[in-house]
Amino acid sequence: MQSDHMIIKALEDGVQVIGLTRGEDTKFHHSEKLDQGELLIVQFTDHTSAVKVKGKAIVQSSHGKIESE
Repeated sequence: MQSDHMIIKALEDGVQVIGLTRGEDTKFHHSEKLDQGELLIVQFTDHTSAVKVKGKAIVQSSHGKIESE
């Protein structure tokens, strides 16, 4: 299975990246905290259907780049 990758770059300390599960009940299943300048490369999987970013960050994917506020 070929999955989309995203790169998340923290623009401030304490950016949270949270993975959400697939299935009937969406639940948090993984969390990372990034400090300013740190990068996290993430991928959608059989278990991960969504990613939530809390804090100022740049998210880059094959669909383009967006900055959270």
